[in-house]
Amino acid sequence: MDMRCLIVDDNDRFLETARGVLERDGIDVVGVASDGQEALEKIGELRPSVALVDVCLGEECGVELAGLLIDESPAKPIVILISTYPADDFADIVADSAALGFLPKSELSGPAIRKLIGEIDRTPTDS
Repeated sequence: MDMRCLIVDDNDRFLETARGVLERDGIDVVGVASDGQEALEKIGELRPSVALVDVCLGEECGVELAGLLIDESPAKPIVILISTYPADDFADIVADSAALGFLPKSELSGPAIRKLIGEIDRTPTDS
């Protein structure tokens, strides 16, 4: 499956850097958004398979946005939360969120995203 990605972050420099890194790793970055409203519009329009959402989106909460992107979008993307802070800082928040998981921005790469998605795909489901 081709991975189509939307990156949601309020830092323009990070958006540019992340797009370059992911595209070099073979991920098709179909768009970027800097706030929740723009993300909701682009999710419906671009239909990415994965959305990377910053936990702290300025005045907005990326964790809440993750739920909206999944619940209110016909695209139903996989949502991965990202942050400059380490995973331990968000373990409980991520576990209680609609997001698939979390990646620190310093570890963001195509292989890291594929590994996270692959690990979850192999997790047994409750019957």
